[in-house]
Amino acid sequence: MKRKTVAWILLGALASAGGAWGARAALTFNNTVTGEVLNLDDAVEEGRDTAAVKTFLDSGINSYNENPACLPKGEEIFLTACSGCHGHLGEGKIGPGLNDDYWTYPKNETDKGLFETIYGGAQGQMGPQYSVLPLDEMLLAMAWTRHLYKGDPKKAKWLTEEQRKVFKPYSADNKQPTDIAANGECG
Repeated sequence: MKRKTVAWILLGALASAGGAWGARAALTFNNTVTGEVLNLDDAVEEGRDTAAVKTFLDSGINSYNENPACLPKGEEIFLTACSGCHGHLGEGKIGPGLNDDYWTYPKNETDKGLFETIYGGAQGQMGPQYSVLPLDEMLLAMAWTRHLYKGDPKKAKWLTEEQRKVFKPYSADNKQPTDIAANGECG
């Protein structure tokens, strides 16, 4: 009887330790094309446990959006990882534009949907980025993508009500200064 109890305790401990990362996400994330549940355990180890990632996995809210301290780092990641296909200003090249009201995948109007597309990939040349970009860097690149938006702030589902009131559609004139150093709250 004692061996059986000890075995069950060990199995429980192993299951909870092994599933601790996967259990961290309160939301379910699905592949944009197939709808299959995305396995967040496939993500690179780095950048999984920042406050922004934890908040995002629980709520689908990207706390980096319109955070001036985080935008320069997001711009850097976007220019390195995304602009080759989506253009330096999100205007589109071989990949679709990301700075207007049209979304190839309507779910990308939300940060959860955009994350699912980046993490798990989509059709065409958009391969999954989970083995290339840490989760925190995905959120930073998403924040910059959202900052490039040129449309009506009322249509920007990713902005909070407060952000909508002060948001100005992107132009070279209102670009955030890139000399702000990203601090610890940005990953």
